[in-house]
Amino acid sequence: MAMDWKTRYLALFEEAMQKVYGPYPTESPDSASWEPPANPGAGGHRGRYLWTDAFGVINFVTLSREKKGPHSQKLYLELAKKLADTVHSVLGRTRDGSSRLPGATDEEPLKGGLRIGKLDADGPDGDGQYHHYLTLWMFALNRLSLATGEARWNALAVQLAKAIHPHFMTKRGGHDSMVWKISMDMRRVLVNSKGNLDDVDGLVVYQLLQETAKKFNKESSNKGSAPAPSLETEIEHYRRIMATHPKSLSGDPLDLGMSLWISHFHREAAWSRGLAKPGLRIARDRFFPAAQSPVTASRDGHYRLAFREFGACLGIKCYVDDPSNSLYAGTEAVLDAWEGKLLNAADKDLRPINLAMYAAALIPGAFRDGYVSLE
Repeated sequence: MAMDWKTRYLALFEEAMQKVYGPYPTESPDSASWEPPANPGAGGHRGRYLWTDAFGVINFVTLSREKKGPHSQKLYLELAKKLADTVHSVLGRTRDGSSRLPGATDEEPLKGGLRIGKLDADGPDGDGQYHHYLTLWMFALNRLSLATGEARWNALAVQLAKAIHPHFMTKRGGHDSMVWKISMDMRRVLVNSKGNLDDVDGLVVYQLLQETAKKFNKESSNKGSAPAPSLETEIEHYRRIMATHPKSLSGDPLDLGMSLWISHFHREAAWSRGLAKPGLRIARDRFFPAAQSPVTASRDGHYRLAFREFGACLGIKCYVDDPSNSLYAGTEAVLDAWEGKLLNAADKDLRPINLAMYAAALIPGAFRDGYVSLE
């Protein structure tokens, strides 16, 4: 009997994750023997790269729901928690590992932010902190909190959110604005320009953290625990920035995908409709005609960055979420074009990010609004 598409995609999903994070157990509930690999691991400094590992945590949450083994939910959530702790212990510390980042303490380990995980310490592509990587990591911690029912993961995300926010804020022409990249110690601006979606990412993710914190606060108040800090001030700050920074899409596949992904959380908002309408048109008229062609080792194949195309597919699937829709079907054609080209790819630098994002594009799972919840 032919394998149905969901079974096939789940097998490809897990194979991709094993290539990045394996070998990890799949049959036993005991994850104690597993440590996130450091070489190459997620492909960054000491094996950790914040963007890729955010996908790793979210993908493990997805596997905890999609795999049907007797121990699957416990196993994959334990793997996700162990990966999150490892990221904090590596990227929440100085590059030599000798101390926490400035501002962080044992009691508040994310108060110094999290490094990107770049291989080089300095230079134009050196280490530092990116706002969009940090908000994606906050989202990963939030999904982990919802999936496990453990408040501490969302509390860590809130801690990180409050810590990094003021360091990315600036003024331009009398208006609130943002910078794209800051130093590892958060004391210097490294790239002064604003990321296209940074304010939108901040608004949506901080709102998700706040909503989750309120749910946990309701539970904890009955037990006499102190409530989590509010993010209302930061959320209003992002709203002010969005009011003076109109959005436009470049046509870059990753920008397209992340725009549609963040938009699907607030479909009726004016800013969301303003991103989604042109985004869906770009997907239909520009992305699919280019991305559905066969992937070869030719010069054309060399200039196609797989992870950017997978980001587009992920965003389209989250926004459309209807397999009968032609746009959704278009993502399947793109993924089919890449199938078999990635699992043993020679490009070691991009291999982890390609594989982690390929898995998420196959089955968006926990990237989707409502996939995990406390109810």
